[in-house]
Amino acid sequence: MAKKRPQTKAATAQLKDGPIPVVGAREPCPCGSGRRYKACHGRAAAHAVTELVQRPFEGLAGECDWVALRELVPAATAGLTLKDGLPEGVPSVTLATVLPMAWPALRRDDGSVLLALQNDTSSGDLSRDLADTLRRALTAEPGNPVAAQRVPADGPRLQDLLDPEAAFTPVVHAGFEFWVPDAENASAEVNASLERANAAAIPTVRLSGTDAAYWCETPEKNHLRWVMPYPEERLLDGLARLHVAGTSSLGEGTRLVGSFRAHGLTVPVWDLPSAMGAEECEKPAAEFAERLSAALAVDTPLTGDERRARGGLTNRQVTLS
Repeated sequence: MAKKRPQTKAATAQLKDGPIPVVGAREPCPCGSGRRYKACHGRAAAHAVTELVQRPFEGLAGECDWVALRELVPAATAGLTLKDGLPEGVPSVTLATVLPMAWPALRRDDGSVLLALQNDTSSGDLSRDLADTLRRALTAEPGNPVAAQRVPADGPRLQDLLDPEAAFTPVVHAGFEFWVPDAENASAEVNASLERANAAAIPTVRLSGTDAAYWCETPEKNHLRWVMPYPEERLLDGLARLHVAGTSSLGEGTRLVGSFRAHGLTVPVWDLPSAMGAEECEKPAAEFAERLSAALAVDTPLTGDERRARGGLTNRQVTLS
């Protein structure tokens, strides 16, 4: 049998007071224990990084629109309001779906901040990752992007930084020209990134009469993707009731085809005829919202047909996050 390796004493005195700095997982723990960071004070950080927060935008104004901009909308922006107000030298903070070269954030020459929503993140809490990027962007030198980095496990979340009472109103763009307010003076690299992004963007429109409903155009047919705030089980019951009643569509030639599951919310999806634009969706969507509200208020058990319809809806769910 292999001999047990004798334990070695710490080369330096242990740090008993104050925060322990974050270092590489295999580096000696700064507390002086003689163990690697991942086996000592890094355990809690590692657990926080791997633990998935199911609803990272819960508690924020416009949670459904946050989910839509994260997963469904190619080009959009929304102004953000900080709890403590804007720091000196920062005229505005704007959320953007994506930024050139996949930058997590950008401090523009005028001091304004753009925060990207669709970037990959390092932990299981998207809200904490975005908050860390935002804090660093607020103090970055103007004219510079903000790089990605590992996020401290005890750092603030967006819910700690943003005003929960402020309106969250997305503005959907046809392309990504909002990246470069002065396109003539932008670098060739940024302009090339802009061209590639514009070529890949699917035309998308946010309906004005309903919350977090987004029409999009594809070559074969159009779609309506609607992020809803209701608990998933209750929403599926309501959709099943409407399906059996023959009222789950948005009119002739439309069909409820399934749903996405994204960041703890459910996103029903309808196929639409190619001739049905966003404006033509407004009235049918508003009418559907009324039918759904009535169906959600029913608390009797599902019938056999409704259970089968619910099973079909469940089988056609796709998880995005």
